[in-house]
Amino acid sequence: MQIGGAIFLHAHYTEGWAFRSVPTEDLGAMLAPQARRIVPFHVVAGGRCWIEVDGERHWAEAGDVIVLPYGDLHQMGGTEDAVVVEVGGLVPPPPWEQPPFIEHGAGGALTHVVCGYITCEDPLFDPEMRALPPVFVVHPEGPAAQWVRASAELALQQTALVGTTRLESPSQLVRLLFVEVLKLHLASAPAAQRGFVRALHDPVVAPAMALIHRAPETKWTVRTLAEAGNVSASLLDERFRAVLGMPPIRYLTTWRMHVAQDLLASTDLGVAVIARRVGYESEEAFSRAFKRKHDVAPSVWRSR
Repeated sequence: MQIGGAIFLHAHYTEGWAFRSVPTEDLGAMLAPQARRIVPFHVVAGGRCWIEVDGERHWAEAGDVIVLPYGDLHQMGGTEDAVVVEVGGLVPPPPWEQPPFIEHGAGGALTHVVCGYITCEDPLFDPEMRALPPVFVVHPEGPAAQWVRASAELALQQTALVGTTRLESPSQLVRLLFVEVLKLHLASAPAAQRGFVRALHDPVVAPAMALIHRAPETKWTVRTLAEAGNVSASLLDERFRAVLGMPPIRYLTTWRMHVAQDLLASTDLGVAVIARRVGYESEEAFSRAFKRKHDVAPSVWRSR
């Protein structure tokens, strides 16, 4: 996974406290304007707090890591009731001389939170695919807990300003921290009923996904994918919609765009060659499809 990112803020919240997040698009425009999206995460360095997305509340203790894979709007708060405020009003406006620090609350027990984000174009973090839950809390134990906490604190200490608004942490340290957290989540998460990870184990969907992943340039149809997996086209379509929330051909198009992104970012192949590599007969058709997905032409995306 090609991961960038930074630890960008730390906060001392005292009971009672609660806040509502800003849209991730606004946060990304300020912290990583070159990225299409960011994945926020919070390391609870001390205390206890909750996070809520779409009415579902999760609790986190000291040493836990909260991840929002798709940057969904959320609320956070402590153990006591409090008025929910907009977090944007708590962050000092740029220009900054150092990474921002928040102090907020009524003066009770302290919760220390270190906030970071990653940038990554991997399919795991594509909001359309929703491979992961909208929020999850990882509970490292033993040496892993000590390592996560120490890594977050070290990354915060080594975060530096680039210009007057953008923050930069050692990319390798942020990458190692996030990958470790992701591994811990995948190792302990209960089996999901739907989503990308569930689809990889579905006896109907998985064979078709493997064909798409192996040969995205093939002119697949629902019928040919179903025949290769020895199932009916209607069953394949039904299972894709039930497990992945989309029909097979939409998944095929989404995967082709991810392969195209990788080729644009990591090779010097021409756009016409990449178009053929991902199943488009003409550069024009590929460019139209890419622009529908990413809002910009392939050449513009590559230059950015």
